Amino acid sequence: MTIILREIEEQDNQIIGEIVQSSLASKGLALKGTAYYDPYLFKLFDVYQRGNAKYWVLEKNGQVIGGGGVGPFNSHKDIGELQKLYIIDSQQGHGYAHLIMKKILEFANLHYSQLYIETFASLDKANNLYKKYGFKEIDQSLEGTEHSACDTWLLKKLSE
Repeated sequence: MTIILREIEEQDNQIIGEIVQSSLASKGLALKGTAYYDPYLFKLFDVYQRGNAKYWVLEKNGQVIGGGGVGPFNSHKDIGELQKLYIIDSQQGHGYAHLIMKKILEFANLHYSQLYIETFASLDKANNLYKKYGFKEIDQSLEGTEHSACDTWLLKKLSE
């Protein structure tokens, strides 16, 4: 078995967009105000070309099985956002999200003082993962959210 975690490439745009949409749809979350309808969902390679943003793709035996990234959160200069961390349903529960999360945190520590997540309370596995890495629930979304349908918000202070 070969596992590769690498930066997104242009040819990954379609498969990552499909993974995000199918993951949300399988949980009944193909809703307006979620990543499902992000206008740039199928252009992630371009989105993550800035110096303070990065997206990683996870391959297993040559097949893309997920990805996750980090980028600036709206106009908050010191706050990064954990973005689009998804693993295809059939590959969940094997620790692959941990590989991506560690890479995200390593990068975020270089660029931000805090890391923010918008999610749903119904996504138990995801929320448990975030809390294992020290994310704490906050009462409301940060100003400037694009994902108005989300009902759970978490924030983590990063290393100085």
